Amino acid sequence: MDAIPGQNPNQPPAPKFDGSAPNQNKPKLRKVRGFPFPVQTPDGEQQVLLGLADAQQISQKMVVTQPAFQAVLPLMDGSRDIDQIVAEVGRGLQRPMLEQFVAQLDDAALIVGPKHEAMLAELRENFDKSDHLPPGSTAQVADALVMQEFGQEATEEQKAEHGPAKLREMMDKWIDAALEKVESPAFNALPKAIVAPHLDYPRGWYNYAQVYGRMRVVDRPDRVVILGTNHFGQATGVCGCDKGFASPLGICPVDAELVEKLRGRLGDKAEALFRDRFDHENEHSIEFHIPWIQHVLGADEAGNFPKVFAALVHDPIVNNGESYDGQGLDLDPFVEALKATLDELGGTTLVVSSADLSHVGPSFGDQQRLNGEEGPGAEFRAKVAGHDREMLQMVTEKRMEDLIGSLAWQQNPTRWCSIGNMTATIRVVDPERVELLNYAAAMDPEGTTFVSSAAMAMW
Repeated sequence: MDAIPGQNPNQPPAPKFDGSAPNQNKPKLRKVRGFPFPVQTPDGEQQVLLGLADAQQISQKMVVTQPAFQAVLPLMDGSRDIDQIVAEVGRGLQRPMLEQFVAQLDDAALIVGPKHEAMLAELRENFDKSDHLPPGSTAQVADALVMQEFGQEATEEQKAEHGPAKLREMMDKWIDAALEKVESPAFNALPKAIVAPHLDYPRGWYNYAQVYGRMRVVDRPDRVVILGTNHFGQATGVCGCDKGFASPLGICPVDAELVEKLRGRLGDKAEALFRDRFDHENEHSIEFHIPWIQHVLGADEAGNFPKVFAALVHDPIVNNGESYDGQGLDLDPFVEALKATLDELGGTTLVVSSADLSHVGPSFGDQQRLNGEEGPGAEFRAKVAGHDREMLQMVTEKRMEDLIGSLAWQQNPTRWCSIGNMTATIRVVDPERVELLNYAAAMDPEGTTFVSSAAMAMW
């Protein structure tokens, strides 16, 4: 077939609309993430288009389109056909334009349909093939460190051989830098719980190191419970994982005994805890802690790293701790069951609250950029930091109900994202004292993305 004039012969043809496909004729948009996508026009000018990606990370494809199509997205709820959407939007939208857009969305599995269902089925099948989840983001970090030494052409063999040592070396450097000038660079004993970020390492290393670095000399716990945030998944309540986790350093096996006893405590509610366990497949808020646990707490005489149990905790300010739709596992029964299970198991447990705090800037919908040493950007940063510290004081004083009530009343103005797992952590371990070790924030040079986090310990 001859190439279409003006089309790159190496580029695959654009997907075509299929009017006989029910999911295309009445499109139902899945959870998508929108973001600005800058491009350069043929005449050299900059243009910002709308990028759309899978918010649940089931599909790796994205769609880039004109910003005007934002008006179409809310109408794609599966109840309207193409003609109805065209009529409701107006604004010069024509059916062929919408057909092409829908075809692109379907090709990227961003609308409900056979392609999305096939991808989801494959993800779930792969999930159940192993007793632990493979590394994702942490493997990329280790690979990048190897490529710094061996170049971009580093082989897979070089990455596998040198990656673990490079990652350990980097974590030690971060710990040394973070604790160089602190008064107490080590804990006297293992804390009941810690709070550390789930930011990527380049932005969050300082607070990871602030808390994990202080545990290099403590006794190794019998198990680690990691409570994270569900960024991409489908669960509407607490989402547990019945698998272990791997990193470039090795495998933390699942605490099978804890899982079994927790199921027994929950009874008929256990199904809700593990129903959407697949949400853990692409969730970074658990994985980023695995190498730190392995590196700092170490392995036993048999070479085994600590056993782990992980759960993602929903936002309690949305529905007062109950699941978003009444179908998931509520916060209260999870906390009660986990606390009772840990008491029954005995031994020592370290609970990790994987928590980021404020998310502000244009990337999150704010109008004000945050860069600049003076002026509106600096004032905005100061206001966010002040709000964070006010909320963190409630955490250190264990006033979690006040925290939830305050953020709910304010409608969570700076988008704290880990209220659920911090609340669950404090309720499970019931600490006598909560210590704020450090507060920090990371911002890109343009001031479009500002994310804060804290390092904390509970005794």
